[in-house]
Amino acid sequence: MNMSRRNILSVILGGVAILFVVTPLTATAGSQDGKQPSSHASAPASAGGDGSAPEPASLSSSTVQPNRKPGPAWKTIGGTVKHIKGDVYTIEDYEGNQIHLYVSRETKQLHGKKQVGDRVRAEITHGRFANSIQ
Repeated sequence: MNMSRRNILSVILGGVAILFVVTPLTATAGSQDGKQPSSHASAPASAGGDGSAPEPASLSSSTVQPNRKPGPAWKTIGGTVKHIKGDVYTIEDYEGNQIHLYVSRETKQLHGKKQVGDRVRAEITHGRFANSIQ
């Protein structure tokens, strides 16, 4: 009896893990049909209407809700600062994709304030908040 409970628990945990992996993939596939929310501030930038390269699907505005507070690190990105507007930095990565990062007083900025043209590396959350930038 105890062994069957462990098997059931492992099956449930496996199903939840698969659900967490598949859900972002289905959201990404659903956003590829060209429908993007017009109320989102970065929708024009991700559409590439201003001549810029669109964001990759893993960072597109339709799948990731911007988060303006620190959290667990999701990934590290590197590139060049292309534009700074208030607390939003536009970074062009080494593949030419533009990514919008959100910074605040809680962002650890190593080597001073960043300027347009600086090469940077940032540790970001899934909501594109920069925990640290150097």
